[in-house]
Amino acid sequence: MAALSELLPVEAVLLDAPAADWREAVRRAGDLMVATGVATDTYTVEMIENVERNGPYIVIAPGLAFAHARPSPAVLGTGMSWVRLAEPVAFGHEANDPVELVVGLAAKDASEHTAAMGALARLLADPGTARALREAPTARAVHALLAGGPAPADGPESAPPRKEAARDGGDHHKILTVCGNGVGTSLFLKQTLEGVLDRWGWSGHVTVEATDTISAKGKAGEAVAILTSREIARTLGDVGVPVKVVEDFTSAAEADRVLRDTYDV
Repeated sequence: MAALSELLPVEAVLLDAPAADWREAVRRAGDLMVATGVATDTYTVEMIENVERNGPYIVIAPGLAFAHARPSPAVLGTGMSWVRLAEPVAFGHEANDPVELVVGLAAKDASEHTAAMGALARLLADPGTARALREAPTARAVHALLAGGPAPADGPESAPPRKEAARDGGDHHKILTVCGNGVGTSLFLKQTLEGVLDRWGWSGHVTVEATDTISAKGKAGEAVAILTSREIARTLGDVGVPVKVVEDFTSAAEADRVLRDTYDV
């Protein structure tokens, strides 16, 4: 699998870009992916339509939007872009507006960029690295940080006992993370949750699967819970299992809290 620094080359980094509104901010991210040859202009339109159709769920953390759409013929290859705005813009998100950083993703499928998404999730979960990325003076400085990465973050002071993960006689549990397309924000949240489960020592007991809204309704019966954004939770409605809202997809602390609530530990 390609590394984060390979999928997000220095040519795909734009700092202090002007944008009048959220559509122009997404368009900036799309233009970079067109320039680096991973998508066509049509994909930029599809990213904007994704927000118009599903709401601002792509704003996955305070000040951070993760712009993407479904894999389509407009995607020529898997790649990413990084746009730091000159002035923040509102996407209409209840908790995480305004947005100052837009990360774009064009993906042929969900497998090619899994490792890169995990690396990006770990970088943004580290407060020092996240701050350095947002304050980096040049595109090359951003790329160097993306290539390097932080030291592993400390886990919770007191992780739940491992035996609690198998509350029903050792059953293997599944948690679904859900977004409109199944290859972007849901995969990002999956990486954050898996990091917490690793620190708890529960990875052998709980599987996290990223999926889209349509598939989630069919798979809900297999899961102990669904974790997603507020907008997607409204779209899903009652699916027969708990649907829990996560506001900050980069926050290991919030993921830890939601998992503890899910398992009552």
